Amino acid sequence: MPIKIPDQLPAADLLRSENIFVMSESRAMHQDVRPLKVLILNLMPKKIETENQLVRLLSNTPLQVGIEFLRVDNRESRHTPAEHLDSFYRNFDEVRDNNYDGLIITGAPLGLVSFEDVLYWDQVEEIIQWSRQHVSSTLFLCWAAQAGLKVLYDLPKRTREQKLSGVYEHQTQLASDPLVRGFDDSFWAPHSRNADFPVDFIHEHTDLRILASSDSAGSYLMASPDRRQVYLTGHPEYDAMTLAQEYQRDVLAGLNPALPENYFPGDDAEQAPQNRWRSHGNLVIANWLNYYVYQITPFDLSVMATRIDD
Repeated sequence: MPIKIPDQLPAADLLRSENIFVMSESRAMHQDVRPLKVLILNLMPKKIETENQLVRLLSNTPLQVGIEFLRVDNRESRHTPAEHLDSFYRNFDEVRDNNYDGLIITGAPLGLVSFEDVLYWDQVEEIIQWSRQHVSSTLFLCWAAQAGLKVLYDLPKRTREQKLSGVYEHQTQLASDPLVRGFDDSFWAPHSRNADFPVDFIHEHTDLRILASSDSAGSYLMASPDRRQVYLTGHPEYDAMTLAQEYQRDVLAGLNPALPENYFPGDDAEQAPQNRWRSHGNLVIANWLNYYVYQITPFDLSVMATRIDD
């Protein structure tokens, strides 16, 4: 089935060029199918790039998925045209009475900023609390995983001594869980974060099931027992060049960054890296949509609050 996105969203042309079936909102209105409703709170500065990455992964499923974008920071963006934000993004007041099958909250370049100093922290906290009654399953990515652990488990921010940047090998821990169905015993995934998610710390202070972890990166994929919250501490949505672009940005800023690990061929930043996590990224999002969203969400979203309370 196709992914349903706004007619003029830039991601539409990109996906069509990759032979991905994209259905416009106008065409979808004529089909008697209820698509899954997925809301994306996009906190990344380069919003169009992140849209392309996430929509590409969400399209790799036989389910029909309808996408809406949410923003909480109305300041002028340096990386995304105002007309794009005005055309495709909604404010929280416009959706707070709605119910959704899924919610994705992206990462943000806030790893060294305390939660209280994040300008839109109150809005993020409100949305996370709101999701408990209005969303069947929420996926927290990277910084959002740290935010979710703070709001839902009151866990303090933990910061690594050195930024984790590169592509790391992970091990599947609970192969019986449907979220990791089809995973290899070990797989590669990119990280770019200052946050720390030690396995022992997560086990001791939460009821989360750790489904995949890494000796280098710690807890990678975690889920609540009821499948309603999923924490993914890496960036399986990243393109092949995303880490390279971040590295070059930090070099130009005079930050003297370490070379991303296991990324550039021969550790030569002049060599083009290859994407070796694409299949994993597609699989984890497809599994989330199928087993953690579609299998538990009600057909009639208006009954969601009652179902959750029960």
